[in-house]
Amino acid sequence: MPESATTPRDPATGTTAGPAVDPAQVQRLTDVVTRLRRALRSSIRTEYPWESLPMAQVELLQTLAIEPLRVGELAALQRLAPNTVSGLIGKLLESGFVDRQADPGDRRTARIALTEAGHRQLADWQRAHERRMATALAAISPQDSAAIISALGGLEQLATALASEAAGD
Repeated sequence: MPESATTPRDPATGTTAGPAVDPAQVQRLTDVVTRLRRALRSSIRTEYPWESLPMAQVELLQTLAIEPLRVGELAALQRLAPNTVSGLIGKLLESGFVDRQADPGDRRTARIALTEAGHRQLADWQRAHERRMATALAAISPQDSAAIISALGGLEQLATALASEAAGD
């Protein structure tokens, strides 16, 4: 049987990593993820003003909540151009959500770190998102809600696999 274009491959060996995936299901997953992302963005606007913290800034704050990083490191992690990240950082600096710290390993460069205001802003945004998500989960059938929750482990593995593939691992 010929291999389908949707047959997963092990990037290390180039061999087939598992059974072929139905292209229609791959398309459905792609469509659902796109619609879910759009719905999340638009639903949060009802509770959290979009203009106060655009998604690109939220993603930088989420990354910086783990540890302070240089602009180049942030750009690589976010898969954005360094000048794009610099512009976003400039807006976050103006808002007081991040600050520049001396890099202990290289005094010529600075690391970007969340301020207390940045931590609060991110926590507020996350709480608003969690409330919206909890409300939506409560609005669907208990079986569908349970199925979504039980799929989280697989979705986390999918996100990891996609990130690894994009990084060329």
